[in-house]
Amino acid sequence: MSNDDTHGAEGAGADPYADFRRELAEFARSACPAEIRAVVAAGQKVTKREYLGWQQILTARGWGAPSWPTEHGGTGWDIMQRLIFEETMAEADCPPLYHHGLGHIGPVIIRFGTPEQKARFLPRILDGSDWWCQGYSEPGSGSDLASLSTSARLDGDEYVINGQKIWTSHAHEANMIYMLVRTSKEAKKQDGISLILVPMDTPGITVRPIRSIDGWHHLNEVFFDEVRVRADNLIGEVGKGWTCAKFLLERERLPPANVARLELVRRQVTRVVEEAARAAAGKRDFSSLRYRLLLAEADVKGARVLLANATDDLKNQRPLGVQPSVIKLMCSDVAQRLTTIALDAVGPDAAHRFLVDEGEGEPGATWVQNYLFTRARTIAGGTSEVQRNVVANELLGA
Repeated sequence: MSNDDTHGAEGAGADPYADFRRELAEFARSACPAEIRAVVAAGQKVTKREYLGWQQILTARGWGAPSWPTEHGGTGWDIMQRLIFEETMAEADCPPLYHHGLGHIGPVIIRFGTPEQKARFLPRILDGSDWWCQGYSEPGSGSDLASLSTSARLDGDEYVINGQKIWTSHAHEANMIYMLVRTSKEAKKQDGISLILVPMDTPGITVRPIRSIDGWHHLNEVFFDEVRVRADNLIGEVGKGWTCAKFLLERERLPPANVARLELVRRQVTRVVEEAARAAAGKRDFSSLRYRLLLAEADVKGARVLLANATDDLKNQRPLGVQPSVIKLMCSDVAQRLTTIALDAVGPDAAHRFLVDEGEGEPGATWVQNYLFTRARTIAGGTSEVQRNVVANELLGA
């Protein structure tokens, strides 16, 4: 459906997006395979298999890149349509879109890439041929990203990369990495940083897993030892990679998927609590868990209102102020509270069990791992401490 098609009912005073919502919902129910929806509905770890399977279905429908312009294979949807898309897909238990390619490096290439780079990389992001990871954080350069030291020196028509990246999600299954490297040393540490795209099968790259507390394998450290990459894989101007990084971070400031997925988790946890209550009838009192669920539900509704207000501001080109930080804080907090409720519901029977990375595991153990996984929500994507400082600086001038 085109952008213009969503406005047919506007003259009648109806929701101008009603037909759009209906089309999305019907497609999600009919096109998303039951086995993929079952993984999402159960709160299990979504793997490359589910991400890629759904991505290919959406791309065939023309909906593979909701935030991209039509000239690059995107939908050309406005911000409200993208919000509705995320909500509708979450309501139907469809997987989220894989963010590294479609949401991160794809838009950066569209904004800063050459015509040759766009032709070479964008179609492969869209159809899932290339699977991306992000090489930003380094040991000692996390929140202070500009202090990174991984180097890239120009040698003829190639850059030679040496250094290390850490906390690299999905590096073990990615075939491409977009990474920040230092191409020169300048007085201002943000200068001299460049953004370059590197095939993960290049000689000299070593990926080592980082096993996190949840038991799932999603984090890695990546080592670069004299890794040679063609010079025309550098995006934008040499030494101006910080501009690309800021552009990417700005796009992450208001992610509608986070709030939509929060409502999905609330529904999942409600189901877990009710199933546990039925199984333990007469043995445990679940009234306190139900009360905590009600409080969490109220905050989920609050987050949706905040996102709707911020979306309206974006649509009307008004400044967002601290709204993205407030939404990030709320989503992180509520996600942790919801998975804590689920853990308290299944804990007596499942707390000592862990699922395997692949295949079937113990019933209820999924929520032990989800509980542990969401401990990182207050760190990833901007720590809660940083977000509170942003709010304090804006409101109090601190």
